[in-house]
Amino acid sequence: MFGFFALINWLDFGQIKKGGLFPDSNYRPSISQGKISYQSNCMKCHGKHLLGTDKGPSLLDDVYKSSHHADLSFYFAVKNGVKQHHWKFGDMPIITGLSPRRVSDIIAYVRYKQKLSKN
Repeated sequence: MFGFFALINWLDFGQIKKGGLFPDSNYRPSISQGKISYQSNCMKCHGKHLLGTDKGPSLLDDVYKSSHHADLSFYFAVKNGVKQHHWKFGDMPIITGLSPRRVSDIIAYVRYKQKLSKN
């Protein structure tokens, strides 16, 4: 819990908003557009059905659900890449060419698929 509050104090959300990390507050993510964007940008490593590959982990694993990785972590992962910490696939590279809206769509698609995988 301390780490969360340290992160909140460290982040300057005004700068993040200006930096284009998030879509504007009126944007409503599209699951269908998220699927298209996921297939173009994420599928190579995370698999066609989000089940992972030899290059990246399954996004259906509990560690990527919102209770462990908030949506914010997905925005940061796309914009900044991720140092390997849960798995042994190597670092996730920065993903270029995705607007904040497309990232938001991908998150909506991933969250939708995660909910379906509970059943």
